[in-house]
Order: sequence, then C-alpha cells, then structure tokens
Amino acid sequence: MLQRPADPASAPPTVVDAIGVSGLRVPDDMTVEVALSVMASARVGYLFLCDEDEQWTSSITRAQLAVVRDSCTYTDRIRLRDILGAGGRALGVLTLSS
Repeated sequence: MLQRPADPASAPPTVVDAIGVSGLRVPDDMTVEVALSVMASARVGYLFLCDEDEQWTSSITRAQLAVVRDSCTYTDRIRLRDILGAGGRALGVLTLSS
C-alpha cells in the first residue's frame, strides 16, 4: 500500500494529479487476460489499479501487460498485483516468488 503524506499539498504532483483519475479503475486482483480484454473493449491504453479499499495504487499499460503475457513464465492465473514491483511499477519481466 502506498504511504500518503499527512499534508497532500506538500507531496510532489503525480501524473494522476495532473490528469485526474478519470480513466478506467480496476481491481488489482484482475487477471492479465481480463485486463487486456477490458482495455481492448474500452479502447484504452492503460488502466488505473485499485486495492481492496478501492484506493488508486498504480497504473499499467497495454504494452507492459503484453510483455508479461509473452514471457515464458506467464500463466492465465497471473493477477495484476502479481506483476507489480516496488512502488507499484509493473515489472518488465515476470518474476514470481515461490
């Protein structure tokens, strides 16, 4: 979970601050295949990911998901939260802990 500063005015602006969270918000337990399908249906290139408290945690692009889907370690059970690294950034190569 991302730590939020006590005073939001002191936090540096983010991309989400600049554009607002008006894009598609999806739960981070969604599978990669479903996320790609949602993106194709909505004709968008990215999704905003939310945690179980419906708080925005990160975003992911279609290109990042394609890299994961095309990796040799990919299975159809991989969830979006499984491919997020430190700070909510998508990993370029899928690395799951055993």
